Amino acid sequence: MSSLSLPIATDRLNLRTFERSDVEGLSAYHVLPSMQRYVFSRTRDKAEVAGALNIMRGHVSLQRPGDTLTLAMCRKGDHALIGHVSLHWSDATAGQGEVRFCINPSFAGQGYTREALGALFDLAFDHFRIHRLFARCDGRNHHSIKLMQQLGMRLEAHYREHALFQGEWDEELHFAILDREWQRSSKVKDLPPRHRVDAPAQHRVA
Repeated sequence: MSSLSLPIATDRLNLRTFERSDVEGLSAYHVLPSMQRYVFSRTRDKAEVAGALNIMRGHVSLQRPGDTLTLAMCRKGDHALIGHVSLHWSDATAGQGEVRFCINPSFAGQGYTREALGALFDLAFDHFRIHRLFARCDGRNHHSIKLMQQLGMRLEAHYREHALFQGEWDEELHFAILDREWQRSSKVKDLPPRHRVDAPAQHRVA
């Protein structure tokens, strides 16, 4: 597999691996109660954010099933850390991957997450040769649902009251898209410009 070149530049963002100096920017959104159901490590204070950051600093490549690549979403111009996107390699034989995303609510609704996920989908399908991507979101999160639909993903499952979160039943939706569907949908939908990464033709994730 060809080496992964980072950062990945989109129209308004640079997607890069996390650095030790990102603790303040990460704290601004990672500790929010509304974020806790979507993050890898639960955090309540700056010390726990530092621990979560240390974990994400290790998410730099996909070498084997179970690995995760996490990229910080940094605005061009002021270099502000506004969120992050992750690609998790969940199955090698079937070429399955999961995408996750978090954004500081102060920057939500401006298309940044859509822009970052478009680049992450390109990376997953073109570079890592993943066959199918899926994403989970809260059934009440209408903004995320709309985002998944705009990206060409289809609803595959709706889990009703499958878990308790902060004393309330959680509704979870699963969306998915195949590599060929992404290639088709990204050409016909009003998506951000594609940012391809060179990829070998013969292998999936290695």
